[in-house]
Amino acid sequence: MAVLTPRRLWKGSSKPQRTELYLRWSLYLVPLVMLPLIMLAIAAAPDVQPNTDGIAQVCLVVVLGTTLLTLRALRTSLDHYLKRPTDHLRWLVAVGVAAVAGSWAVLLLGPDGSGPGSPYAPPFTAVVVSALLASAFCPVSVGLPVGRACLAGALAQLLIAPAALLAGLSAPTTAGLLLGNLITLAAVGFSCRSFAWLQSVVWELDAAREAQARLAVAEERLRFSRDLHDVMGRNLATIALKSELAVQLARRGRPEAADQMTEVQRIAQESQREVRDVVRGYRTADLHAEAIGARAVLRAANVACAIDLGEDADDLPLPVQSVFGWVIREATTNILRHSEAAHCSIRLRREGNRAVLELENDGVPAVPIPSQGSGTGLRGLRERLAAHDGELTVPDAGAGRFRMLASVPL
Repeated sequence: MAVLTPRRLWKGSSKPQRTELYLRWSLYLVPLVMLPLIMLAIAAAPDVQPNTDGIAQVCLVVVLGTTLLTLRALRTSLDHYLKRPTDHLRWLVAVGVAAVAGSWAVLLLGPDGSGPGSPYAPPFTAVVVSALLASAFCPVSVGLPVGRACLAGALAQLLIAPAALLAGLSAPTTAGLLLGNLITLAAVGFSCRSFAWLQSVVWELDAAREAQARLAVAEERLRFSRDLHDVMGRNLATIALKSELAVQLARRGRPEAADQMTEVQRIAQESQREVRDVVRGYRTADLHAEAIGARAVLRAANVACAIDLGEDADDLPLPVQSVFGWVIREATTNILRHSEAAHCSIRLRREGNRAVLELENDGVPAVPIPSQGSGTGLRGLRERLAAHDGELTVPDAGAGRFRMLASVPL
């Protein structure tokens, strides 16, 4: 069994996880940096102020306890900011109480351990209290909204102001201490919340990338289902029609039945090839081939079809010809499936800078049918046309008639 080392853990993590690990430990460094800063202040205190052994011990205990609470509160606060289940409020209250109580202890004891009124309170106690509050404010700025975090910082200053006055500090000195603390808290809070915000942005970008991948898969599935519908719809309808015709001819002993079954076999083989092309994603529809095929299929179904592509059909861009070929194929399928048409017409014309393909047929039943604007095939055609900035409309053609207009800008 492989041992999980930091290197293996790093390599096995995704980029957002690595980013979170880096930013999380960057936040943890804030209280960890405050710890040596306070220790340096304690170590330098005897050179400036005598008899600091008692307060040094108190400072070490207070700072170590507050640092441990701060690290735990930072962890839960960052999880809360990233919308993960956590009990961050309990730890925020604990670290806030510890920081305020520790500040009272440091201020009241004084640097020489003589209690309130010590003349040596500044600057040693000011450094310790500022570092202590700044360290504790780091998780508060991350775990609470900005307004509440600012209110908590201001409340902390109000709570330590009586301790500073009881310690013998003058009013101007106390005001300066509180003002310096507020500036420090603002800088620390802005930095910590920026780190948390950056981490949330990384996770949101990762979620957007995954959503984009899922949408790409869904789009490919829609393309496949749309193409499969367009390819197999008309071919299956043609196979069913010709098979029925072959059965009728065979019952009458007509030799043409074999020709019809040969045609069915050819269409089935062509359908296999087209399905393979759909799977590969390379299939296109040829405008003239689709028009000729539509006329042949409709004629076999006793539907007279007038097709007029005009002289400009070959001048159209190939993508436009292809999408119009799909429109003719779908229209033919709808005529065979959803109507009892006797006549239909297909006309291609230019209107200004747009190419318009108009298809119309009779024999539409009075009951609304899916093909009149909301069927799967027409939705697929709208998607194809939209890819070329085109549109598909189904205007009212009167009782018993169906009309469809497909237009694409040139």
